[in-house]
Amino acid sequence: MRSLIGRFGLFVAGVGVGILLMQPGAAQTTPGPGLRLSHVGVFAKNYDESLRFYTNVMGLREAFTVRDKDGKPTLTYLQISKEAFLELSPANGRPVGLSHVGIWPVNLDATVAALRQRGITVGDPRAGTTRITNATDPDGIRLELLDFLPDSEPRKAMDSWK
Repeated sequence: MRSLIGRFGLFVAGVGVGILLMQPGAAQTTPGPGLRLSHVGVFAKNYDESLRFYTNVMGLREAFTVRDKDGKPTLTYLQISKEAFLELSPANGRPVGLSHVGIWPVNLDATVAALRQRGITVGDPRAGTTRITNATDPDGIRLELLDFLPDSEPRKAMDSWK
C-alpha cells in the first residue's frame, strides 16, 4: 500500500510540475504561443507493476504501447483525458521517477522561436509521425515540445476518445 501511495504521489507531483511550468494564469493574460500539458513521462522501477497500478487501480486507459524488436515495451501512453497522458517507461538503469514533461504548443515552430528569443537552447523539431524537440528548465527537467501529426499514435488516441 505504501508503494501505491508513493507512486500516486509521484504522479501528482509530475502533474503539479507541469501545471507550474505551464503558468495557466500567465498564459491567459500574456500574448504568445498557447501551451497545453500533453503528458508527464515516468521511469518505472517495475514497469509491469506500475502498468497494473495505473490501469487497474487508477483506471487509466492504455492508449498504446511501443515495443522494441524483442517485443518488450519501451513506453506506454496511458490516457487520463482526451488530450492528457501519462507516459510510462521501464527505468532500465535510469533514475526512477519523473522523466520529462510533454508540452504541446498550439504552434510548435512559433514556440521554438519564442524560446530561442528568450535565450533557451531548443533544437530544431525532428519529424516523424510526431514533430518533437526538447528544452530544459532551470532545474534540469526535460521539456518535450511536440506536435501530434494526424498519423501519430497520440493523435489517434485523442481522436478515438469517448
